[in-house]
Amino acid sequence: QVHLVESGGGSVQAGGSLSVSCAASGHTYYSNCIAWFRQAPGREREGVAAIWAGGVGTQYIDSVKGRFTISQDNAGNTVTLQMNSLKPEDTGMYYCAAGFATYGPPRLDQFQYWGQGIQVTVSS
Repeated sequence: QVHLVESGGGSVQAGGSLSVSCAASGHTYYSNCIAWFRQAPGREREGVAAIWAGGVGTQYIDSVKGRFTISQDNAGNTVTLQMNSLKPEDTGMYYCAAGFATYGPPRLDQFQYWGQGIQVTVSS
């Protein structure tokens, strides 16, 4: 079992910055990837960014490339998503997820462990 706890988030005006962090504990070796998903009201949950263990790499959806950066601490237990130049369409509940995922755009079905979610609100 992998336990994930999100922190950060909040509200900001368009153009501002926020970060969300995910602290993983438990049997973290049950996963090789940690990703951030988001869900806006009335929309499907989508993968935003992901990072693979062992320096394999990172993935981002096109809409956040150049604005968001996902990183992992040296111990590999905390993953942070730094979000800059935020837009109102970035608003949503952000979820941290862990699982065994093939390298590529993060898919919901690849992630078995989920955090509770944290709200990010960007006002225009």
